Amino acid sequence: MFKRAIFDRPNVLVAGGAGFIGSHLCDRLIAESKVICLDNFSTGDERNIDHLLADPNFEFIKCDITEPLDLEKMPELQKFKIEFQGIQEVYNLACPTSPKDFDKNRIPTILASSYGVKNLLDLAVRYQAKFMQFSSSVVYGPRQNSNRVKESDLGKVDFLSERSSYDEGKRFSETLVDNYRRVYGADTKIIRLFRVYGPRMKLNEGNLIPDFINNALDGADLIIPGDKKFSTSLCYINDCLDASLKLMAADIHEPVNIGSDIDMNLTKICEIIIKTLGAKSKIKYADRHLFITELCLPDITKAREELGWMPIVILEKGLEKTINDLRAGKGLKTVGEAI
Repeated sequence: MFKRAIFDRPNVLVAGGAGFIGSHLCDRLIAESKVICLDNFSTGDERNIDHLLADPNFEFIKCDITEPLDLEKMPELQKFKIEFQGIQEVYNLACPTSPKDFDKNRIPTILASSYGVKNLLDLAVRYQAKFMQFSSSVVYGPRQNSNRVKESDLGKVDFLSERSSYDEGKRFSETLVDNYRRVYGADTKIIRLFRVYGPRMKLNEGNLIPDFINNALDGADLIIPGDKKFSTSLCYINDCLDASLKLMAADIHEPVNIGSDIDMNLTKICEIIIKTLGAKSKIKYADRHLFITELCLPDITKAREELGWMPIVILEKGLEKTINDLRAGKGLKTVGEAI
């Protein structure tokens, strides 16, 4: 049994920490923890964590979680005294998420969802650390109707479909996590995220909101992969982070839906972006994309009643913050007020 000796701050590991959600999570955690960020930059970006690299309580390790992990042998982590203190929390967000490069990442996605999750779970068991698996609404399968899905609803996923490496990978990850809890007594959490958006999302990767904003800034057309009926739910990154930290602190081991339960028409979202920027862009429609589909809407009753959580950032404010981030990245003047 590992004996922990907590020093000034807990040690926290974030796999996939240079990604969109992972980097924002590192920002939150660094306030009270020593953060170990693991990423291989398959879809993450070093620019997302550049501002953290000089912080003595932050350490980035470029590695592939599908390979064996021995933190105590990594010289960069000696300052965290892992052999004495161990790791207190593990957050796993490591999985390729680029719609544009989905085909190229089929096998890496499967490996991240199997070997990668196992390696991180082994660390959690070794150090008696809390473990959180970032899962996805894709475990429920495509949207069947307008009803909101509960955590107890059984998903309907084609495990041999063109996108099965991601969808079935996420389902298997949850199975692996829950069995580690049952067999080893691991303190595990499963957070099922529905579409999250905000600053630091990659451009030109098939991510709807940042690509819409970028095109509007350039005066280009906004292309919706579908028709005028395409709708989705959108949860701003800050709300997602609040839920993640609440769940890690809670005594809940079953999956929890986190996302907005409001169905938003994508054409109307594009109209808001165009109006906000005063752009002359047009909205056009194209063939549906394999990885960009109408996902289920979440029933967030469990999160509201057991975590005291619900999304509070309204769409217009979230879009304003995301727009300002992209404008700043282009060297343009920001508009409105930050959240």
